[in-house]
Amino acid sequence: MKIGTRKITYLAMFVVLNIVLTRVASIRIASGTVEAIRIGFGGFPVILAGIALGPAAGGVVGALGDLLGYWINPMGPYMPHFTVTAALTGIIPGLVMRIFKNEQPALWQLFLAIAVGQIITSVLLVPYFLYKLFGVPLVYKMSTACLVQAFNIPIYTIFTRLLLKRVNLKPALSKN
Repeated sequence: MKIGTRKITYLAMFVVLNIVLTRVASIRIASGTVEAIRIGFGGFPVILAGIALGPAAGGVVGALGDLLGYWINPMGPYMPHFTVTAALTGIIPGLVMRIFKNEQPALWQLFLAIAVGQIITSVLLVPYFLYKLFGVPLVYKMSTACLVQAFNIPIYTIFTRLLLKRVNLKPALSKN
């Protein structure tokens, strides 16, 4: 696997964007001592990295963003479950895009890749882990996650499409 300067620069930029958008530019609502709802765009750089640079890059951005973000600004105890979930946020859309093998993916293909990833990670895994680790009611967290993702998935899709064209990024079709 060849990693050039350009790719390292993009990875670093996506990690920083993930940290800032997750830790600073998000609305966080706590339930007791645990964050129950987070509204923001922190997952977007991870998803974009997975689609534009490949699933491995998306996983690295997600995991590093979570680890460094926790080190800079912890929001509760460290739980590796959420680092894995953050990595999957970038891996899953990148893998789904590989199925289509299009350098110029259709809007519905981007929507599907992002939706599959967000449903698995944000709607299923995060609520499950919050329930198992902290006792946050599963139904409550899943319903709020569905509501948040009903807005985020279309927004992420449109932003991804725009940035893929504007920055001249092409979905990574080769294996990392």
